[in-house]
Amino acid sequence: MDCLFCKIVSGDIPATVLYEDDDVIAFEDIMPQAPTHFLVIPKRHISTLNDLTDEDASVVGKLQITAAKIAKQKGISEAGYRVAMNCNEMGGQTVYHIHMHVLGGRAMTWPPG
Repeated sequence: MDCLFCKIVSGDIPATVLYEDDDVIAFEDIMPQAPTHFLVIPKRHISTLNDLTDEDASVVGKLQITAAKIAKQKGISEAGYRVAMNCNEMGGQTVYHIHMHVLGGRAMTWPPG
């Protein structure tokens, strides 16, 4: 198993876990780009957004619901936050296990860069 996020799911690599259930896990980003920056991932390995199937709809929805719940717990939901998922190299994906970035605690700029 070479996937960094699969190693976090299995407990082989430590992470500051914010939420976990049978389908998803959320944890703090180790290189935060905002005062609040966490990731939400499916526990099952899915390499890129292009690899999603119709059967993945519920877990992808659960990623978003989990992000919103944690944003509220962290006190950033009312002021606002950014949610981003990158796909493949040109999209900025560096870990090939789909993941949702949730950033808040400061004003976001557009375009992001």
